[in-house]
Amino acid sequence: MPTTTKTLMFLSSFFTSFGAFVVICVILGTAGWVSSTIAVSDNFSNGSIIITYGLFRGQSTQQLTHGLGDSDKDFEVLARLDDSAPKTLHSVVILSLVLSLCAALLSAGFTFYNSVSNPYQTFLGPLGVYTWSGLSGSFAFLALVLFVGNVQANRLSEVLAQSLYPRYPPATQRGTAHSYGSSFWLLLLVLLLSIVTAVIIGFFQRARRRRRQEQRKPVEQAPRDGILF
Repeated sequence: MPTTTKTLMFLSSFFTSFGAFVVICVILGTAGWVSSTIAVSDNFSNGSIIITYGLFRGQSTQQLTHGLGDSDKDFEVLARLDDSAPKTLHSVVILSLVLSLCAALLSAGFTFYNSVSNPYQTFLGPLGVYTWSGLSGSFAFLALVLFVGNVQANRLSEVLAQSLYPRYPPATQRGTAHSYGSSFWLLLLVLLLSIVTAVIIGFFQRARRRRRQEQRKPVEQAPRDGILF
């Protein structure tokens, strides 16, 4: 059976790993990743299109100073993207988060198992916890970087606007402003929780090595005659 210290340390890591898992579930299920305001102007209307979306769903609205606008629209993000670079990269972001979710769940399982057992020298021990928590944080960071790249470089919001409002071709767009929402920034929390999980296990291993060294010192410092006796 594990010691009380080990149980408490690994249970703490379990809560941080499971917390990362829950946060990723929230991120996947919300649509508040980014809100883009696209200024548009043509011969018949002038104003802006506001698109707020996440990985799967989004909503758009028009704010026009003059002209007739369409009603608010709810849309599926992937369904509005053609087979192009923005759709491919968006799919990779979703895949990265799913992998991060699976890795966080495995990290939580490993830490809980270590809190009730002692598989210390196998992959089920701290090595497995380091691996899965590291992969979870890495995939979450990759999703963050790729999403920003898709929005900024591939003009994901503008592509969605063109699909939702065909009457506004790219020539009518007068600039775009992006505001990243709470769901997007929660990716940093996932990264932080993954790091904390690994740090807790690192502290436990360091304390364990120090305790073993202290237990060996009396024997190493004992007189030779006493050892022979």
